[in-house]
Amino acid sequence: MPTSSSPTPPRFEHRTELGPILGIGTERPRLSWTVPTAPAGWLQRRYEIEIERADRLDRFEVASNDQVLVPWPGRPLISRESARVRVRVADDQYSGWSEWATVEAGLFDPADWRGSFITPTEIGGLDDAAPILLSNVDLAGRIVRARLYVTALGTYQATINGRAISDQVLAPGWTSYDHRLRYHVYDVTGIVEAGANELGFTLGNGWYRGRLGFEGRRAIYGDRLALLAQLEVTLADGSVQIHATNDSWCALSSGVVADDLYDGQTTDLRIEARTGRRHAVESVDYPKERLVAAEGPVVRPVQEAPALKVWTSPSGRTLVDFGQNIVGWVRLRTSGLAAGTTVTIRHAEVLEDGELGVRPLRTAKATDSYVMDGGPDRILEPAFTLHGFRFAEVTGVPHLTAADITAIVVASDLRRTGWFESSNTLLDRLHENVVWSMRGNFIDLPTDCPQRDERLGWTGDAQVFAPTAFSLFDTAGLLSSWLADLAAEQWPDGTVPYVVPDVIGAGSPPSPTAAWGDASTIIPWTMFERSGDSGILERQYPSMRRWVDRIAAAAGDRHVWDQGFQFGDWLDPAAPPDDPARAMTDPALVATAYLARSAHVLAATAAQLGYAEDHARYARLADETRAAFSRRFVTADGRMESDSPTAYAVAIVWDLFADESQRSAAGRRLADLVRAGGFRISTGFVGTPVICDALTSTGHAQVAHRLLLQTGCPSWLYPVTMGATSMWERWDSMLPDGTINPGEMTSFNHFALGAVADWLHRSVAGLVPLAPGYRRIRIEPVPPADLDFASTTHRTPYGDARVAWRRNDGRLLVTAHIPVGAEADVKLPDGSRLFTVAHGDHEWAVDREPGDPTPATIRDLVDDAPNWSVLLRELSLAGIGFDTETKVAGRLLAFFDQPLTELAQALAPEGATLPDTRARVREITLRVTAKMPDRSAVLEGTLG
Repeated sequence: MPTSSSPTPPRFEHRTELGPILGIGTERPRLSWTVPTAPAGWLQRRYEIEIERADRLDRFEVASNDQVLVPWPGRPLISRESARVRVRVADDQYSGWSEWATVEAGLFDPADWRGSFITPTEIGGLDDAAPILLSNVDLAGRIVRARLYVTALGTYQATINGRAISDQVLAPGWTSYDHRLRYHVYDVTGIVEAGANELGFTLGNGWYRGRLGFEGRRAIYGDRLALLAQLEVTLADGSVQIHATNDSWCALSSGVVADDLYDGQTTDLRIEARTGRRHAVESVDYPKERLVAAEGPVVRPVQEAPALKVWTSPSGRTLVDFGQNIVGWVRLRTSGLAAGTTVTIRHAEVLEDGELGVRPLRTAKATDSYVMDGGPDRILEPAFTLHGFRFAEVTGVPHLTAADITAIVVASDLRRTGWFESSNTLLDRLHENVVWSMRGNFIDLPTDCPQRDERLGWTGDAQVFAPTAFSLFDTAGLLSSWLADLAAEQWPDGTVPYVVPDVIGAGSPPSPTAAWGDASTIIPWTMFERSGDSGILERQYPSMRRWVDRIAAAAGDRHVWDQGFQFGDWLDPAAPPDDPARAMTDPALVATAYLARSAHVLAATAAQLGYAEDHARYARLADETRAAFSRRFVTADGRMESDSPTAYAVAIVWDLFADESQRSAAGRRLADLVRAGGFRISTGFVGTPVICDALTSTGHAQVAHRLLLQTGCPSWLYPVTMGATSMWERWDSMLPDGTINPGEMTSFNHFALGAVADWLHRSVAGLVPLAPGYRRIRIEPVPPADLDFASTTHRTPYGDARVAWRRNDGRLLVTAHIPVGAEADVKLPDGSRLFTVAHGDHEWAVDREPGDPTPATIRDLVDDAPNWSVLLRELSLAGIGFDTETKVAGRLLAFFDQPLTELAQALAPEGATLPDTRARVREITLRVTAKMPDRSAVLEGTLG
C-alpha cells in the first residue's frame, strides 16, 4: 500500500508554542503528531521515534496505531537536558521522517536552583514604587547557549542590557502560592554578550500582593515582593557560568509609582530609575519544593484593536471606542506634552447616558495615569495591570485622534482549535462573542469577569463552560495547571472552594456547593474526552474521589442532597437582580442531580483507570442517586417537582428518569415550557449548557432552534441586537432602554452563558466527539429551518475535522473531512441508516428533510414560526390584550394539545365577550394563513 505523508513534528505534552519547548516539567514528556494525508484504507500500524541527545542517537520502533500522547520511549531526561525528536509512521512501509522537534528539560530538583529569593530591604513596600532588582555579570568567552530561569512572588518584567527578554507579561502568572509557584525558562543566547551584562527585573504587585476579591483585601499571600532568577551560560570551551539571585544584588525604585490589577498603574516618566539610590536586598524563605514548570501558554499581547472613533461626551470628556470589548490595556502615543502634565486613561465596557458606564467596575478604579517628562514623543502603556473595556476616557492629551491610540489585547496565548459559521449574521456574532469572552477571561486561569473587583477562578463558571472551552481553544495545559491548584486547595474533608486559587475562604471549609465543586470531577473528565489525556484522570483521581465522597456524605443514606447553602441555577433570568441564587429550580434538585452526575463520572474514571472496586462502588452510588432523584423530584408521568426548564434539562441530559416513558414525557413538557415562555431563555448557569441538548435529544430540535434564534429579551441573541461584542454575565446586563442592569453584580464580558457554543458545533453544524481525543467522531447535523448553511472546523489531536451543510435547490448537501487516524459515524438528517467512514473528504446529498407538520393543534401553530409571528403582530394590532409574545404563549400553555377550534377560548381575556373574541381570533388566523392555501383550508375548517 502507498505510504502516508510524513508526520508533523511531534508535540510534547500539552505545550503548543512554536519552536523549541523549553522548561518541560516532566522527565518523560509524552509525544503527539498528526499525519496530514494518507491514501484511502491506510492505517498506522507502527511508528519509529528517534531521540537525539548530546551524546547519542536512539531509535525506537513501536507496534501501535496510537499517535496522541504516546509514551516517551527512551531514558528519562535530566534537568536542563535538551533532545531532538522526530517520528515516522507505517502501514506496510514507512513514511518519510517528520521534521525535528526540540524539547528541553526544566529544573527537576530544588537543588538545581543555586540562588535564593531576594527582596528589597528599604524600598518596594506595599505602597511604594515598583522596585527594580539589578545585578551585573561578566561573561568571558564565546557564548554558545544561555538560559534564564525566573519566578517571582509578584509579577516581573525582565531585561538584559536594557532589552526585554520576552513579550510575556504578568509572569509568572497566578497559582496557589501556598502550594505551587510556576517558573519560566527563556532562551537569552542572542541577548547576553561577552563581557559586562546587566540583569534587571521590575517587580509588580500582581496577584501575590495586589488587591484580590470583592472585600478589598491586599497582600493576601504576603507583603514583600521577591525574585528568584538564575542565568546559566554555556561557553565554547564547555564551561558553564551560573549567576543567581543572592544578597549581592541591589534594588532601585522605578517610575511605576503604583500598580494594581484592579485599580491600574501610575507611572512617573520623570523618574530615571537607573540614576537613583541603590538599596540592599536580602533573602527570604520560600520552599523551592513548590516550584513547578509551566504547563500552558504564557500571557502576552496577542492582538491590537485600533480606535474606531474619538469624540466628546455630553459632559465634555474625550471618549474613545475600540469597537470590541477586550481585556488588556491602551497604548497611547503623545508628542510635546510639558513636563508634569498628567495623562489619565479610564476604562469601561459600556456607555450609559453618553458617558463611561463605570458602575459595573464596583470599586475597581481601572485607571492608568502618566506624569510626563517633557520629552518630544512618548509611547505610553502599562505593564502590571489589566482592564476589561471597549471604551476609554482620556484626559491630558489635547486634540487626540484615533491614530494616536490603540487597544492591546492581552491573553494566554492559547492555540485556536474551533470555528463555526452560518448564514445567520447574528448567530455568527454570538459565536464570536463567546470566543472573545473566553479569550478575555482565560488569562492564566479561567476567571469570571475582567473588569470589576473580582476576576476570580470561580469553579462553577469553569465547569459549565469546559466543553465549549475545549471546542474553541487548546486549553489542556492551562486547565491542567488550574486543576492542580484545585486539588491543592481542596479541603481535607473533600470540599472544593468556590474559587481557585481560594482568596475568599475564611479559614474553614465552606459549605460544599453543587456545580461549583463538581468542577473537580467534570473538568478532568471533559479534558480526557476532548484531548485524549488519561493522565489527567490519574493525577486528579484522588481529588475527584474526595469530592464525591464529601457530597455523598452530605446527601446521606437517602441520596438526596438537600442541606446547606447552594448557588443553584445561578442567574436564572427570573431571579431578582439583587438575589441571583433565587431561581425557579429547587437547589436540592440541582444538587442531587450533580451528585448523580459526578458519581457517574467518577465511576467511568475508575473504569478507565482499571480500579474495579471503585468502579463498582461509584456506579452503585450513581444508580442509587438516580433512583432517589426520580423518587424525590419526578412524578410517575415525568413531571418535575420544579416545573422549570432547568429541572427537565438536567434530568434529561444526565439520564435521571426511571424509564424512557418518563424521559419522553419530560421532553414534551420541556418543549412546552419553552414555547410558553415565548421561546425566550429561562435558565441560569446550570440549565443553559444543557437545555438545547435536552430538547434535541428528545425530538424537539425545532424548539431548540427557535430558542437559539430568539432575539427578544432574555435570549442569546438579544445582547447581539444591543451591540454586544462579548458575552454578558446576565441575560439582561443592559436593559432594552440602554441602561445598565440595576444589580450590583453585572459584567459585559463573562463566558458562562456562552456554553451554547459547544452545541452549535455538535448539533447545528454536526461534529460530535465520540471517543477520547476525537479518535472517533459522529457527523450528525440537525439543520435549523431558518439557516441556509452552517459549518464547523475543529483542530483535533489527529488533525482538522470539518463538517458543513448547505441547502441548495431543495437538497441538503453535507460535506466532511476526517483526519488521518480518526473515523466517523454518519447520520444524515433524512433519517437514513447510521454508517461509518474513514479519513478523507466525503460528500452526501439529502433529498428529503423532515417536513413541518400542518398545524392541527395550538402547539403546532406555536411551532409554525412564520405564522406564529404574524399572529402575534395581528393580535397586538387588534388590541386583544397581549403586549408580549411571552404573555400570548403563556396563556396558551394549558391549551397546547387542543385543536385550533379552542384558540378563541384560550385567548379570551378575562371579562371579554367570548363571541367577539372568537370572531376576531378567527378573522386574524384566517388572514395569517391566507397565503398558505394548503394550511388555510385546514384552519378554516377547524375554526368554521
